[in-house]
Amino acid sequence: MSNFDIIVLGSGPGGYVTAIRASQLGFKTAIIEKESLGGVCLNWGCIPTKALLKSAQVFNYLQHAEDYGLKVDNVDKDFDAVVKRSRSVAEGMSKGVQFLMKKNKIEVINGFGKLKAGKKVLVTDADGKETEYSAKNIIVATGARSRELPSLPQDGKKIIGYREAMTLKSQPKKMIVVGSGAIGIEFAYFYNAMGSDVTVVEYLPNIVPVEDEDISKQLERSFKKAGVKIMTSSEVTNVDTSGEGVKVTVKTAKGEEVLEADMVLSAVGIKTNIENIGLEDVGIITDRDKVLVNDFYQTNIPGYYAIGDITPGPALAHVASAEGILCVEKLANLHVEPLDYGNIPGCTYASPEIASVGLTEKQAKEKGLDIKVGKFPFSASGKAKAAGTPDGFVKVIFDAKYGEWLGCHMIGAGVTDMIAEAVVARKLETTGHEILKAIHPHPTMSEAVMEAVAAAYDEVIHL
Repeated sequence: MSNFDIIVLGSGPGGYVTAIRASQLGFKTAIIEKESLGGVCLNWGCIPTKALLKSAQVFNYLQHAEDYGLKVDNVDKDFDAVVKRSRSVAEGMSKGVQFLMKKNKIEVINGFGKLKAGKKVLVTDADGKETEYSAKNIIVATGARSRELPSLPQDGKKIIGYREAMTLKSQPKKMIVVGSGAIGIEFAYFYNAMGSDVTVVEYLPNIVPVEDEDISKQLERSFKKAGVKIMTSSEVTNVDTSGEGVKVTVKTAKGEEVLEADMVLSAVGIKTNIENIGLEDVGIITDRDKVLVNDFYQTNIPGYYAIGDITPGPALAHVASAEGILCVEKLANLHVEPLDYGNIPGCTYASPEIASVGLTEKQAKEKGLDIKVGKFPFSASGKAKAAGTPDGFVKVIFDAKYGEWLGCHMIGAGVTDMIAEAVVARKLETTGHEILKAIHPHPTMSEAVMEAVAAAYDEVIHL
């Protein structure tokens, strides 16, 4: 039995970042992983999906080359090569994490880890061999997987989750995407851009339902213009896979409708990986599929911590990383403050992209706040027009009395790289006036932030 200061269970962006920070702080650290280093994010989520989306975007550009005064003949795609490129990017990133583990002298233990009482973990490797490890502190970062609905049981062939959607052997002619969160929307964009006939079915009244309603409406317009069919306030009640393809029964406000497709992608959220990892054996409390923790990620049992998707915060890679760093810095007795979950940016990487932070307009009004709202469309942006990406806008929400930046919501080309301005400004308690007087470079997409703020304060120049 090896003794460590910290053992991290799971090597996703929560786990591996936690292990590196722990090692930097002088802790003797080990990380346990049952599959590939980097977890779902690096191998099956964040990174390889962006590679797929980039291929789709380039394909789309080539098809519209004439819009830029260029001529490209016989534009075609190699679906298999697109998938292979995505897998190659993922493999490269996973190897990068392997290097970081070696560089930071972190012991990598391959196998399935199960928590035991007394701050121990029992690891079963691929050959079935069991080894017990102990540590002063154990941090659980086992992440999540695709959630299954009773009406939509995944078979990996005709009803698939995100993992299968990334590695299909052939491109489906028709696909139904159930769920319009970030995962559903990104795959809907990818397959539509690659030439598939795509229908999105969403139970709630708006697609990307966590976003500001203006964002949802703009994305729906953009998607419909691109040929994606959108069905909101709709529920899948039955799927028949007995034939060659699938027949999906959808309940709508107008009645039932039967859709036919080659396959269905279920993108209805995530299920945490908390089964069979020994939580019950140790006595760690869970509630509604989540491990309960305090502000510094300690569970109810001393010496056991949990971070990332398995805890009640937003299930986002950057949140897991931040939680892990905070957790080990607290263990090292550094001065740390609890994470501000009201200032977490969210991003969706379709085209147009979506990025947001803080309150939506509806949420601000529900709180009874007196607000100023500003909006600047990219159709009025010189950079966006020159780039051929005029769809979308930046929307900002300020408290009318104190100038506090309550929320920022963007949809357009490259906005996921712009949202950090709002996150940092909100962290620093920057007011609308200060943003307005901070000079933004011209011509850039980021000017739209300043212009939206100007619109909120009736000082907008370019509208």
